[in-house]
Amino acid sequence: MKKRQLGGAGPWVGAIGLGCMSFGGTFGATDTTHSLRCLSLALEQGIDFWDTANIYGMGVSESVIGQFLTQATPQTRAKVKLATKASIVTGPARRFDNSAPYLRAELLASMQRLRVDYVDLFYIHRREVERPIEEVAGVMADFIREGLIGGYGLSEVSPGTLRRAHRVHPCMAVQNEYSLWSRQPELGLIQACLELGVAFVPFSPLARGVFGQSDSNPTTPEKADFRRNLPRFTEPDWSLNRVAIAPFRAYCAQQGWAVSAAALAWVLDQGPHLIPIPGTRYGTHVQEWIQAFDIAITPAVRADFARLLPVGFAYGDRYNLEMASTVERYC
Repeated sequence: MKKRQLGGAGPWVGAIGLGCMSFGGTFGATDTTHSLRCLSLALEQGIDFWDTANIYGMGVSESVIGQFLTQATPQTRAKVKLATKASIVTGPARRFDNSAPYLRAELLASMQRLRVDYVDLFYIHRREVERPIEEVAGVMADFIREGLIGGYGLSEVSPGTLRRAHRVHPCMAVQNEYSLWSRQPELGLIQACLELGVAFVPFSPLARGVFGQSDSNPTTPEKADFRRNLPRFTEPDWSLNRVAIAPFRAYCAQQGWAVSAAALAWVLDQGPHLIPIPGTRYGTHVQEWIQAFDIAITPAVRADFARLLPVGFAYGDRYNLEMASTVERYC
């Protein structure tokens, strides 16, 4: 596994990480056995950077990781670099909380579920607009000085927010959605991260399963599947998107590539500071991802990708109106 660095002074991790959201049942029913097996296979492939959050299954995802780490040898535990997040307060009136007491309490609770006394990377999951980001960066700097975390991150933020926070204390990573069909970070955020020495961590780099090897139909999944609330996965947009992506799938088949590997190879090609975190709970998917390192992204291949999936090809927004209001839009 090739390595990339988490920020200017952070640890070196596998160039592809693992998103652990599905361990909490967000995309349908899951079980601990499958999740533990997935973690084991991921680590065997050198995927040692694992991303979770306090709200993924309301602690379930973190607890599964904690169970794995407890059962692992000290040598295995030492290989894993953990990232978790807090800020989203669930309930009838969903809100964000970036206050020092809340972040500290949630960090300590996450550490208890993960069964660790240190987290390599701790994100604010969403920015609380009313609270100055400089104050939040100062709180994170306190956690670093106390030895609770190795660095802090921001999620779904603008380049301006990153720059303001980074001036207070260097940010380790920014996590925003980015893939062949979600391209907004190209409009300044990826560039700002490179300039400042901040890792850019694309979540959903496989477009929430769209660029998986199987052509699934998320319009009729289990009721728990989060995608049923997203415009791109509802009709008529979903049918239009399937038609738009079909030539890319055919192209990958002609090249002998797994679709997921090709999509990840494209993301990795966008800059040396990008560390995508595709999500799954199945080890077979992990084995497909590793093929990304065998794909040479030549100028001709870049041109083919741009022809088959031009910028803005996707039908529908990536979030519904309620969800879209929770992320920073800057263009």
